[in-house]
Amino acid sequence: MSIWAIADLHLSFGVPDKKMDVFGENWKDHAEAIRQNWLKLISPDDLVLIPGDISWAMRTEDAVPDLEWIHQLPGTKVILRGNHDYWWVSLSKVEKILPPSVHLIQNNSFRWKGVSIAGARLWDTPEYSFGQYIDYVPNSRCKKLMEEDENPAEAEKIFQRELGRLEMSLKTLPVEPSLRIAMTHYPPIGGDLQPSRTSALLEKYQVKLCVFGHLHNVKQKIPLFGTKNGIEYKLAACDYLNFSPLLLVEGTAVI
Repeated sequence: MSIWAIADLHLSFGVPDKKMDVFGENWKDHAEAIRQNWLKLISPDDLVLIPGDISWAMRTEDAVPDLEWIHQLPGTKVILRGNHDYWWVSLSKVEKILPPSVHLIQNNSFRWKGVSIAGARLWDTPEYSFGQYIDYVPNSRCKKLMEEDENPAEAEKIFQRELGRLEMSLKTLPVEPSLRIAMTHYPPIGGDLQPSRTSALLEKYQVKLCVFGHLHNVKQKIPLFGTKNGIEYKLAACDYLNFSPLLLVEGTAVI
């Protein structure tokens, strides 16, 4: 019974014209690479956290093939909305298409054996930036996505709303002792671990581990994230992990 994480699957089985190959040669057939690594590492008794950017689908029904693909893989899965999960339009609609092995975090928390998981998507914040950690690979789709970014005032408004949603989720964590894990899509703290509004909130609710994604083309040899004030921060973007799930907690630690 181990806990794993892998974010930013960017699946497109329901919208095959949105393959990830445009973002670099390493993304070619990335879903098959994830599947093969998943099958090698993860057992049916394990838990897998997927913090956002699950599907390129625009409509809820078009995300069904992607969710079914995840369902066919071993383990219990917990998903969180990312900034590109446009298909995730409402809680009620998403719940209707969830396969049995897939659970979601949205203003709630999920309990699994001796573990409690809370989370929220978050958003961009001027508190930190990651430009120095990224190898930018220009392409047409990336340029379009960057042009759609909100202005600073709008981004701050969204971030404040997401911070409130994170606290709403954290408040639902059980009172009894358990391993508390937070999932966010956007990083909750800078790469150098300087305090942030999100890290203060995670500390307030005694989270021990926070896993997130969103960052792509991250330089591998630069120190990034780590442990700060008792919280371990883990980047789980799938290309950063070479498309192989990241082990968060060994099985003996969660029994």
